[in-house]
This record gives sequence, C-alpha cells and structure tokens, in this order.
Amino acid sequence: MKFQACSIVVLCASLSSAFVPEVTKSPAFKALHSTPPYLNTNTGVGTGVDASGASALQKSGVPSSESEKAKNIWADSTSVKVEGGSLRTWSFATPDVEAVHVSMKTNGRPLNANVDLWQGPDNTPQKMGVYIEDGKLRPFNAVIATPRGQNTIAIRNTAQMEFPLHACVKTNVKDGQTTSDSLSGFINALSETSPEIVQGGAIKTYSFAPSVVSVQILLETDGRPLNSRIELLQGPNNNKQVIEVYTEDGVERPFYIVVESPGSGNVVRIQNTSPLEFPMTARVEPFEIDYGMDDTIIIDGGSVRN
Repeated sequence: MKFQACSIVVLCASLSSAFVPEVTKSPAFKALHSTPPYLNTNTGVGTGVDASGASALQKSGVPSSESEKAKNIWADSTSVKVEGGSLRTWSFATPDVEAVHVSMKTNGRPLNANVDLWQGPDNTPQKMGVYIEDGKLRPFNAVIATPRGQNTIAIRNTAQMEFPLHACVKTNVKDGQTTSDSLSGFINALSETSPEIVQGGAIKTYSFAPSVVSVQILLETDGRPLNSRIELLQGPNNNKQVIEVYTEDGVERPFYIVVESPGSGNVVRIQNTSPLEFPMTARVEPFEIDYGMDDTIIIDGGSVRN
C-alpha cells in the first residue's frame, strides 16, 4: 500500500509539472498608433511607424511621386463613363491577373456606386458599397484580389441620372509580367506593419495630421468572412467617404484601399459589422505625406473606441 501511494504521488507530481508553462509568451499583436507624438515634418520623419520605427511608405522606399503615379491610373488606362443607374463590367479571362486596381471619380458631384467581383454564375465573393461626397476631391482607389481564373468586375452607378461617374480598372499584369509599380505593389510594404485586431462589433478610430495627404488601409481575416464599414470623417458626424465591404475569405481576398484625406481634422473610423465570432485585423498607415506643409497642429492618433 505504501509503495502504491508513493507511486501515485510521483505520478501526480509529474502530471502537474506537465501543465506548468515553461516560457511566458509575448503578445502576438502590438497596439497600432497611426500618428505618434508629432515630429517636425521637414526632418523627413513620417507618421504611422511600425515596430522598426519606419512608416510603411518609408519602408517601401517609394518617393511620393511614385505613389501618386501608382494611384493615378487615368493616363495609361481607358476610362468608362457610367451614367446614373447603369452597369459596366470588366472581364479578365486569364488566370495571370491576380489583382486589379479599381478607380472611380466624378466632376465634383457625389459618388454612389456598388462594386462587385463576379466569379462564376451567381457567385459574388466580394462586394462593396461606396459613397463619396466629392468624387473629384476624393477619388476612389482600391485593389480587388482576383485569384483562380476568370473574374469580372461590375460597377453599378446607384445614383440618379444627373450624377454620372468615370471608372477605370487596371490589372497588375503588363506584357505578361506582374508589375510592381501598381497600387497592389504597396500591399507588401503595408503588410509588414503591426496589425490591430478588430473584434466583431468593435470600432477603431485613427486620427491623422493635416500633412497626411492620403491613408492606406488593409483589412484581413484568418480565412473567415469579412464584413466592415470604413468611414472618413472631417468634423463631428460629417462623413466625407463611406465604404461598406464584404469578402467571403479575408485571406484569399484581403481588402486594400487608399483614402484621400485633404485638409485637417481627418479621422478614419473602421467598424467590424460581423458578429463576435468573426474578428479581423486592420492596418492603417499614411500613404502620402506632404513634408513641406507647415504642421502647427499636433494630433495624437490611434485612439481606440470599442
């Protein structure tokens, strides 16, 4: 009996030690601050730094002129005028096209449109609704992933006849080769920054200084569906731009967009409209910075509101 009692004690001790963690794990995610305590913009130090201390735009090593060129595709692509209430489609039969850059603008009037990705009959793996107060001051620029063969981009102008828009769609393939100067090439630099988890139903806000000309946003999941609402506010409850996006797979089809933020007092608000069981990750960083601007306003960004 004594031998059995001793063996039971030794066995319990070994089992209990097996459940004791040997190493304390560090947090997998770091809090993201879009604009840290502001520095002098003339020194060449940008906002939106990651763990290494460099912004996504600085890490990519791309001058502001090249970012403007990648964002503006109207010069080397054919634009299509989409009248109010009408639908236009762009089809890509080759499987080499893995992403397309969609751009829309107006002559200064409001922009209301639905942008869908069609893959096969009655299959819409990604769709979004877009509202912009001024389509000339804040044109729409987003990258839509088009994996696995034939895909079609459908743009419907949901506004009335008096509000036409101009749309342009450009692939990431030129002469059979994948181009790195397109807007989709900036996703790799942004993906190296620290993400922030946005739980289902949560809201995250990011404030930006007046020197930030435009903001880049990357939304992803772990393979689950993605439902989100992105807003650009300038003043209390003053929506300048609203995008509601749905993606059936946030890994295979992440959502990347560049939001224009002219003027001061710009705030980007991101809401996860899915239930609690569908979290997503958000990366929000400056895309273009005007270093020559006299930045007298100090904004401490990265404020989070659940």
